[in-house]
Amino acid sequence: MAGPLNGITLVEFAGIGPGPFCGMILADLGAEVIRIDRSSQHGHGNTIDFQHRSKSSLTADLKNPKTVKEIKKLLKNVDGLIEGFRPGVMERLGLGPDECFNENPNLVYGRMTGWGQVGPLAKTAGHDINYIALTGALESMGRKDQTPPPPLNLVGDFGGGGMFLALGIVAALLNIKQGGKGQVVDAAMVDGASVLMSMFYAFKASGFWSEERESNLLDGAAHFYDTYECADKKFLAVGSIEPQFYSVLLEKLEIIDPKFQDQHNKELWPELKVIIAEKIKKKSRDEWANIFDGSDACVAPVLSLSEAPKHHHMKARNSFIDVDGVIQPAPAPRFSDTTAQIRHSSVKAGENNEEICSKYDLDRSCFS
Repeated sequence: MAGPLNGITLVEFAGIGPGPFCGMILADLGAEVIRIDRSSQHGHGNTIDFQHRSKSSLTADLKNPKTVKEIKKLLKNVDGLIEGFRPGVMERLGLGPDECFNENPNLVYGRMTGWGQVGPLAKTAGHDINYIALTGALESMGRKDQTPPPPLNLVGDFGGGGMFLALGIVAALLNIKQGGKGQVVDAAMVDGASVLMSMFYAFKASGFWSEERESNLLDGAAHFYDTYECADKKFLAVGSIEPQFYSVLLEKLEIIDPKFQDQHNKELWPELKVIIAEKIKKKSRDEWANIFDGSDACVAPVLSLSEAPKHHHMKARNSFIDVDGVIQPAPAPRFSDTTAQIRHSSVKAGENNEEICSKYDLDRSCFS
């Protein structure tokens, strides 16, 4: 069967990062996503841009009033839109929420920004690292004697941004099904990343969390929750928190030192970490992976982007798939009765101008 969002149509105004990521998730789940690219990009693009997989493309000059009029006609016939411009840009183009709701009262208007639509910083520039800096997330990561490391752009752009926008759009669509009307979904990375930190704010409120980095259970201080270098300079991830799993860790490492029985004594953690590090340094990563494979020690090899798709568990689940000869992450999550799938690779900008204009009765001369 088609994906669970089959029958839903969304317009995505081309951008970078979290907006296209949100569109990819919804397209993977079956939605028809029409990406509106700039006319200057017509004919450009490549099939390896995974964030544009399963989408169609329409090139348009958004500064042309005639084109904007045709886009409004398109918006009459879709369920929602995704835009990631700075606050006020869509309004200046004549495509703000009020104008669009006049055309389609049941439109879900998804807005993706870093700072949000309102607030002192709303109209200023920024990137993932800036947004998560304000949430407490960035300061909480890394080693105590080092600067906080940039955690790729997973926390702000994708986790706190695109994923929250996708959830918001689906929730707003469900609200319409239940009798509601169209509305704006204001997805700000500062909000989403803050929500991702909920457990740690709860830890802090309960006195369980120290604000000094590498001083807590989950930030690398504990000898049983960290990464360790192996003999071959590769790494092993250890997460043996629960006592029954911790005991398996000690068994596999052949550690019998009685001090390890006082697992949660923070004063012992630095000393115990040195002992574990010396143990793990004696074997290669893959030797340790074989020793721990299939056990409840909560230990896993740290894999590279090249290695991850080849791991036997990932292969068994088809977590990575081949599309047009390119290995890429498969759609997630999975459904028992509807199939999320990649319908096709990314297309070049404007590749679908003819068919989209024909399907929605748009003036072809306005799109190039």
